[in-house]
Amino acid sequence: MRYYDTFKSPQGEILLVATEGGLAGLYFKGQKYFPKKDKAWQRTPNHAPLRQAKRELAQYFAGRRKRFEVALDPDGTPFQHSVWKQISKVAYGKSATYGELARRAGHAGSARAAGGATGRNPLSIIVPCHRIMGADGSLTGYAGGLARKRALLELES
Repeated sequence: MRYYDTFKSPQGEILLVATEGGLAGLYFKGQKYFPKKDKAWQRTPNHAPLRQAKRELAQYFAGRRKRFEVALDPDGTPFQHSVWKQISKVAYGKSATYGELARRAGHAGSARAAGGATGRNPLSIIVPCHRIMGADGSLTGYAGGLARKRALLELES
């Protein structure tokens, strides 16, 4: 079963999707890979992971939260999960490159594949893929758009 609700952020409306196990998705309206709502999904604003995610996001955008604690339950391959785990370790206000990310995930030399997994991250902000940069430190790809990536990085600086 999937539960969902929306959250109005300074960067636009966010769709939050959860399972019984935790938050499964956080998507900016109109972003790349935005999911289609299934008829079986239930809008449940008070579902515990959704309620907690909304509270933590409000704190994050207010500058009062640097780390998220909501339980997570994203769908993905073992490789994607290994990359997302490493993304989660990039601290607030810091950044890493796709190459560093691949190396830390145990796949040195797979920067392009790590980039693909980063792009498929279903938990924007909470798994902070906006902190991942190109090899030269440039802002590259972000499913939510480069303007949002830039704004999130500015919020954290």
